[in-house]
Amino acid sequence: MDAKFSKFFVSRWKKYFPGAELPICYFYTDEAREDNIKETKNIDRCLIGNLKRVRKGFPFVYDAQSPGCSGGKRYCGFQQQLMPNFEYFLSYGIPGEIDGERYKKSPELVRAFMQRCPPFKAPAKYLVFKRWDKLGKGEEPFAVIFFTSFDLLSGLFTLANFDRADNEAVFAPMGSGCASIVGYPYLEAKSENPRCVLGMFDISARPHVPKNSLTFTTPTRRFKEMVLNMDESFLTTESWRTIKKRL
Repeated sequence: MDAKFSKFFVSRWKKYFPGAELPICYFYTDEAREDNIKETKNIDRCLIGNLKRVRKGFPFVYDAQSPGCSGGKRYCGFQQQLMPNFEYFLSYGIPGEIDGERYKKSPELVRAFMQRCPPFKAPAKYLVFKRWDKLGKGEEPFAVIFFTSFDLLSGLFTLANFDRADNEAVFAPMGSGCASIVGYPYLEAKSENPRCVLGMFDISARPHVPKNSLTFTTPTRRFKEMVLNMDESFLTTESWRTIKKRL
């Protein structure tokens, strides 16, 4: 990450979002640094659970061999196949065999839903998560993840729409917690006009985040545009200063 831009963002973040925690971010690499690997602790089967330490400043290195659920592997690009009978797992289950999560009404709906969620292949061996201020030289984030309160979310949402003529700068697709911060943003980063992704509605992942928070994830290309817009946006107005006092 360019040091000049990184410092610029932190200065504006502190100015317009005082007291709010810095975002975390991630990047793919074939050569994870030894210190990042050593400091990684896999403390939870759920990828989202392991990001708690990242928010505190520790790195987390994830790959195809990391312990964890198959969903995390799929939505990070390390596994393309679904678990057997996934359509029943996500719907009403199979008596005596699979407890269904009941997130979809029927297996048929799950099959149709998954056709809209094609897998992707990770572009490198490792996926590294780090807090913004812990990025090292040569570590260029692929996307930036904010764990947001509702007031903070309103600011990020409005900033994402500041330079767009349409009403689709942010979208909230259904998916797992890891899909909302990695899978969908990865696909958005490949598009001509990448959108930001509102997420962490996944009931299974919610125990790993504060009860009054969601995630707001933006591909880095879009994130840089948003940061450069801060000084001429609503963030300079009395309307935002009223909200800023509550952050």
